[in-house]
Amino acid sequence: MSKPVRVIPLGGIGEIGKNITVFEQGDELIVLDCGISFPREEGMFGADIVVPDFAYLIANQHKIKAVVITHGHEDHIGGLSYLMRQVKVPEVWATRFTLGLIKAKIDEAGLIGATTFKEIDPESDAINVGPFELEFFRVSHSVPDCVGVAIHTDHGTILHTGDIKLDPSPIDGVRTDLAHIAEIGSEGIALFMGDSTNADVPGHTRSERSLSGPLRDIAARASKGRIIACCFSSHIHRIQQFADIAQEQGRALCILGRSMTRNTNIAKNLGYMDVDGLRFIKPQALQDMDPSEVMVVCTGSQGEPLAAMNRYAMGTHPQLHVEDDDTVIFSSRTIPGNDTRVHRVINQLSKHGAHILHADIAQVHVSGHGASQELMTVLQLVRP
Repeated sequence: MSKPVRVIPLGGIGEIGKNITVFEQGDELIVLDCGISFPREEGMFGADIVVPDFAYLIANQHKIKAVVITHGHEDHIGGLSYLMRQVKVPEVWATRFTLGLIKAKIDEAGLIGATTFKEIDPESDAINVGPFELEFFRVSHSVPDCVGVAIHTDHGTILHTGDIKLDPSPIDGVRTDLAHIAEIGSEGIALFMGDSTNADVPGHTRSERSLSGPLRDIAARASKGRIIACCFSSHIHRIQQFADIAQEQGRALCILGRSMTRNTNIAKNLGYMDVDGLRFIKPQALQDMDPSEVMVVCTGSQGEPLAAMNRYAMGTHPQLHVEDDDTVIFSSRTIPGNDTRVHRVINQLSKHGAHILHADIAQVHVSGHGASQELMTVLQLVRP
């Protein structure tokens, strides 16, 4: 009789962020995702991020066969370099764009030669990793190249959606592969692990493309001044929308923030952004530009002290200073725990006369997570 399969969440269950789950059988295990979160508890002074407790993996590092990543958000990849500093990770599996993000972070940590990178192709056959057969399927989210995974074991199949949304008109045209999910479900599912971030939100989450009109209207009303937008640095679909608007309005685009510059360069180089004909400018050129001819997309949507948006608001950014006609767009939701510092940035911008728009007062953000009806659709296909 085969040994039992153990599912061991080390983070991400019952909390936002820090996603990491261990799947173990006998003397072999794989790790699915390895993310970070932001400090949310009182007393966590001086902490910028929170990494998972790796004690179990350190104690069982001889069992680790691979880390498998579903997509490139920080709450799914941000902890990988911290894990690799403590244990040997033989293989890292991810899709092409996600691998691009991971390699940049691992290289930055000086660990690029410490593992073997393997590319996931959801259109190809299942792969064998350790004791498991992994079958991948495409899902729509708020970053390119996302996947869910069916983990076929001796005791049945575990289906893990990753972060999922049933977007009918995604920016990159890649929809959640419901047919593949249904096919896997028809073979029987022993355990279903699904994205529940918006499980308590009725109906359907609006499409990413639904922001196109509202963002264009905002840009049209800001015709005399600069547009300063911030979002997550890995939200390539949102950055693409801002790039499209900049090109339509004849504005030059300036990307501010180390992580956003890195991620947009990766996306452009790998063909995940269409920016042909768009004029990019360096931060040093901002002060010499007509305000009506500039759009800035930057980091700092969570009020991070060293990010471009915070430095702009506090007057400490060397190239970007608040002007009266600036329209500032917070194109993201505030992660629980970051409310105070985001409000501090907004208050500071208000004092300097900027016109501020955020998700509570304008259509400047949609979630990348499916609402209750979308999750019900997936459940009906899977029938665990």
